[in-house]
Amino acid sequence: MRLDKFLKVSRLIKRRTVANTVSEMGRVLVNGNIAKPSKQLKTGDIIEIEYANRTEKVEILVVPNGNVSVQDASGLYKIIE
Repeated sequence: MRLDKFLKVSRLIKRRTVANTVSEMGRVLVNGNIAKPSKQLKTGDIIEIEYANRTEKVEILVVPNGNVSVQDASGLYKIIE
């Protein structure tokens, strides 16, 4: 699954266009490297998102095939920091 779509589906970022913009700005790292929105993710990848006042680091537990419900979205990742 693409990075921008995963960020939207997991609800780490609300909209895919915002996820695209943030990734293009270089504020999203995957496994310590700046990632483009089209980066393909796999289970075990570490994503770091730089928000305005904090940085969130998560590990991907499950990469879904499509959309997931709001209740299941938080089960896709584990917060590290």
